[in-house]
Amino acid sequence: MEQWRYIVTEAMSPAMNMAVDEAILQLHSEGKVPPTVRFYTWDPATLSIGYFQKAIKEINLEEVQNRGLGFVRRATGGRAVLHDQELTYSVIVSEDHPKMPSSVTEAYKIISLGLLHGFQNLGLSAEMVSLASEEEKEKYNSPGSSACFDSPSWYELVVEGKKVAGSAQTRQKGVILQHGSILLDMDVDLLFSLLHFPSERVKQRMIDSFRQKAVTINEVSPRPISLQESIEAFSKGFASGLEVELISSTLTDEELALAEELVKTRYATDEWNLRR
Repeated sequence: MEQWRYIVTEAMSPAMNMAVDEAILQLHSEGKVPPTVRFYTWDPATLSIGYFQKAIKEINLEEVQNRGLGFVRRATGGRAVLHDQELTYSVIVSEDHPKMPSSVTEAYKIISLGLLHGFQNLGLSAEMVSLASEEEKEKYNSPGSSACFDSPSWYELVVEGKKVAGSAQTRQKGVILQHGSILLDMDVDLLFSLLHFPSERVKQRMIDSFRQKAVTINEVSPRPISLQESIEAFSKGFASGLEVELISSTLTDEELALAEELVKTRYATDEWNLRR
């Protein structure tokens, strides 16, 4: 069975977390590191936004600061995610890997099998949303706030009909980077206090809609699930979903050095985080 690298990093700053994902991508593109599955957490808790979001228009940056939260723009698309009581994963693998279909949505499906197996390992009846039919699209349609968990995309995971993991993908230098957030618990009011709305009435409507469409592991699990148990369940899930053996490892010195450089030149800069 093919071996992939498996890394659990300690809680890192928002800039460093995004820089590490990009550093792995770059060095994998150069053939210096193998395909990698990584799990990580954030210090401090952080609001990340998608590559195409308009930070100043959509995000209440003053409130982010007042709450002592981190803030970073991802290299991937999608909407705002509060990285607080959750586990973040990333999968980095070449586009031309035999397991990876050329279609973005189909590659998404393959990687999301790891998530599906992870939820099943926790005893949850998760399913993958295909959005193929008009009925499915209507069922998961959303009025559209700036929050990521407002509605599922193709091949994202739902439990009891509600979105429980949000993922985003980018392709650079011939490499796929998919990362995403697996919700253990969530402070919905905190998340929505960080986003701009035209009025309080609209904000409340979005919150109500969000609660109907998103759910956390500990809201649907009959028993409390810890971060460590989640890491174990999803590492086994990615191994079985991708049909690979995950070999526990650490970041290389070159990856760490490149990540620190990317923090300084990109992910910790206002030019990157606020530029749109």
